[in-house]
Amino acid sequence: MICSVKQSVSPTINGSDLFLRKKPYTARPVLQVVPALRKPERLGLVSVSRPLHVNSVEKLSVGSVRYREDRIKCEAYEAADQSKPVEAAETKSEAAQKLKIGIYFATWWALNVVFNIYNKKVLNAFPYPWLTSTLSLACGSLMMLISWVTRIAEAPKTDFEFWKTLFPVAVAHTIGHVAATVSMSKVAVSFTHIIKSGEPAFSVLVSRFLLGESFPVPVYLSLIPIIGGCALSAATELNFNMTGFMGAMISNLAFVFRNIFSKKGMKGKSVSGMNYYACLSMMSLLILTPFAIAIEGPQMWAAGWQTAISQIGPHFIWWVAAQSVFYHLYNQVSYMSLDQISPLTFSIGNTMKRISVIVSSIIIFKTPVQPINALGAAIAILGTFLYSQAKQ
Repeated sequence: MICSVKQSVSPTINGSDLFLRKKPYTARPVLQVVPALRKPERLGLVSVSRPLHVNSVEKLSVGSVRYREDRIKCEAYEAADQSKPVEAAETKSEAAQKLKIGIYFATWWALNVVFNIYNKKVLNAFPYPWLTSTLSLACGSLMMLISWVTRIAEAPKTDFEFWKTLFPVAVAHTIGHVAATVSMSKVAVSFTHIIKSGEPAFSVLVSRFLLGESFPVPVYLSLIPIIGGCALSAATELNFNMTGFMGAMISNLAFVFRNIFSKKGMKGKSVSGMNYYACLSMMSLLILTPFAIAIEGPQMWAAGWQTAISQIGPHFIWWVAAQSVFYHLYNQVSYMSLDQISPLTFSIGNTMKRISVIVSSIIIFKTPVQPINALGAAIAILGTFLYSQAKQ
């Protein structure tokens, strides 16, 4: 604390003080102009916990002193010497946060790639997407129940209102999950994800015509490369299948409604992303199981299972377990990342995830790709990125 003290004092001298008096010398009390600081205290916004340095004292007199003007000018640099440690702590905190987000993204992409590979292997040997989808949800639900019972993860505190608002989200999630699995059972993984990159177009159309929301012009313009790229990719796909194409389209529409219902129903709910997805999986499992039994049935599953075991061997069991576990893990990490990042960052990460899945599936499954087909995929993904930028 650096202080400059200026004190203007008018001297007062009695006439008798001009003559010398023959009296015993009496020590006069020393006038203390600047009082000693007994305890650190705070005066207004100025801290005096440190010693004051008096630059100058003007017009000072002994005797009867009247202070006509006290002007104290203070320039506070109290936090100057403390700013460096604070800035260093903030820098470390930001670096740790960026590292955490990077780990989330890397884990999310890696788990998604592994899931898509094993899921496609299972569907090639066991073409029953309804049972495959059910096993994925059942495995995730079982994993979370065990983690809650063993106290590895804290169980969420829910009530009837929570499950009531979660129900429409679970319905949309179930439809989107099954439709995507049906699509991947009929066409290449890369083609399914190219079509699924057109989800922003469904989001804008549904929000505009059903919810009455309006968007800036750049958002509508970003839909042109998305729709054009998906159309070009579909028209030039060598192994095009209408069931697979429609499955990806239905999945896009269902996930748009899932996001809408989730935003409307989960406002103010204090449930973490991990537990939220766990509850969503459990409710989706209850919805999906009776439909899976009705559409495919145990007899078809038993016959298909025996065929797959005879062709693949015991490795097929590992494939089924891996695709089920990795499906839950990649979705769980994506929901956990939503607690840490903004929607724009999540959207960009989702776009990069699709690129990693498309490229890795083409390499692993040696999917034949024409240059015009690759161009359509690149245009659609670029449009998705532009959409995420324009939406903000």
